[in-house]
Amino acid sequence: MPASRRRRQRVPAALLVPALLGLAFLVLPLAGLLIRAPWATLPQRLAEPHVLAALRLSLLTATLATALCLLLGVPLAWLLARVEFRGRGLVRALVTVPLVLPPVVGGVALLLVFGRRGIVGQWLDQAFGITLPFTTAGVVLAEAFVALPFLVIAVEGALRGADARYEEAAATLGAGRWTTFTHVTLPLVAPGIAAGAVLCWARALGEFGATITFAGNFPGRTQTMPLAVYLALERDVEAAIVLSLILLVVSVTILATLRDRWVGAA
Repeated sequence: MPASRRRRQRVPAALLVPALLGLAFLVLPLAGLLIRAPWATLPQRLAEPHVLAALRLSLLTATLATALCLLLGVPLAWLLARVEFRGRGLVRALVTVPLVLPPVVGGVALLLVFGRRGIVGQWLDQAFGITLPFTTAGVVLAEAFVALPFLVIAVEGALRGADARYEEAAATLGAGRWTTFTHVTLPLVAPGIAAGAVLCWARALGEFGATITFAGNFPGRTQTMPLAVYLALERDVEAAIVLSLILLVVSVTILATLRDRWVGAA
């Protein structure tokens, strides 16, 4: 065992140097936020009306977007994990497209579908008088679009890792598919759903490109924290740093919460 530990500690310089440089590359910009933060005036800046308004809107829209993702994403993940059908690989690829699609492109796509003259938006406007672009509901829709893949991937992975024999036993005892899903499947994958929901919420909270393209940047209505950071950079760098710190704290908290799930076996 001691010999094994000694072997593990011998790191070739050819690997150690770039590893340390990579770590510095990731950590130094974050450290820069902490170093340049206006700590003396931080409480006052956090209490400014536009900061509180952006924070409240971000928390609200990210939570609503996560709820929408749970409503749509859990059944979709179950379909991909439990049902064999032609084209399942294509469907899975389409689900993950928002992960690699530039968010601005996602915003343009949302406009083409849900805008006033969009494929669905035109019908919503004429039939119900519902307009989604440049509204708080538009923010929720944009955030859900980019965050949904995180939930689907996490829940599908949990479903594939769950023991299907419990579901088979429930079916053998006469439980219907819905009863099996709600009373057996969901409890089995609850940790995966929770982890996916947290990641989904964090992604929604940090969304920028699709939001500003589809919902605009209107204070109190569509200006979320990332948009407020972008606007503050042009007029008040310290305010941008404060807003960025809030998002950084949220991100670190989420990573610390999920750390045991990701690396608990290490």
